[in-house]
Amino acid sequence: MNRVPAQPLVSVVVPTYKRPDLLARCLEALARQCYCLDDYEVLVCDDAASSATERQVGELRQAWGNRPALRYLPVTGTRGPAGARNLGWRSAKAEIIAFTDDDTIPEPEWLGNGVRALAPQLAAVAGATEMPIPDPPSDYERDAAGLTRSEFITANCFVRRSALLAVGGFDPRYAMAWREDSDLHFALLDHGLKVRREPRARVLHPLRGQRFAAGLGMQKKAMYDMLLRRKYPSLYRRRIRSTAWRYYLVVAAAFVSAVALAALGHAQAALAAAVLWAGLSVNFFVRRLRGTRRGVREVIDLAVTSACIPLLSIWWRCVGWVRYAGVRSAGRRA
Repeated sequence: MNRVPAQPLVSVVVPTYKRPDLLARCLEALARQCYCLDDYEVLVCDDAASSATERQVGELRQAWGNRPALRYLPVTGTRGPAGARNLGWRSAKAEIIAFTDDDTIPEPEWLGNGVRALAPQLAAVAGATEMPIPDPPSDYERDAAGLTRSEFITANCFVRRSALLAVGGFDPRYAMAWREDSDLHFALLDHGLKVRREPRARVLHPLRGQRFAAGLGMQKKAMYDMLLRRKYPSLYRRRIRSTAWRYYLVVAAAFVSAVALAALGHAQAALAAAVLWAGLSVNFFVRRLRGTRRGVREVIDLAVTSACIPLLSIWWRCVGWVRYAGVRSAGRRA
């Protein structure tokens, strides 16, 4: 009879949402870790709470002989990646919680290297994430690869349960996969807890195909920048260093001015504002085009999104500014 310990050394939390092929690939990589199979468990937190994913996990559990231990957790109540991860670490049996995503492929030494790097004086360790992209890439691919330069991401990190308890885990208000990892990182730093990087704890994060003009839908994420900025203003200014929004603000102001002036009957002034908006949009398009793949689809995508991204980004920043206006700074060291 296989021995399954009541208290594993590490719990791996994997949030998922209707991506069975990617989930299967990730779980297969987790089953091949160079780590004692009885010393870790894998928790699949299903944000869709679907019977199909429950069956998939059940079949894998049987195939593995439950070594490592594999559990399925349906997410109810607070949804989104932050809520799914909260369910995972709160249901985990181990003191060390390893976080990754269903679209990653952890290397065989990932778990061992991450756990060994989490020295007693550390609250968390951030691993290295690789995202191979074509050469030349599309603008979307180049932008997505910026994930690999992030200081702390939940696609690859190890956090002590005691540290998660101290900061309250993830903020469930981050309903999209954006800034919830930075929020946890800032919360740990704000509590005086130590975080370090471990480049030997590696996961592969293959780039997924995206629909046309996918960048437009992603602008909603700007709303959560405002939440993070409200909570940790000093850390946000020092570590996020985002300046694109200032350019977007000028572009949006030119567009709004053109529309408003036209509505008021000031045709010449409206034309001047429209020309300014068009010029700024073309400049934005040209800047994004440099060094990228120039297929017909990619160029049309860039043209459409270059005209719309500044407006949508500022809109969602305004929504976030209003929605989170009452949020008080959580920064104790801001």
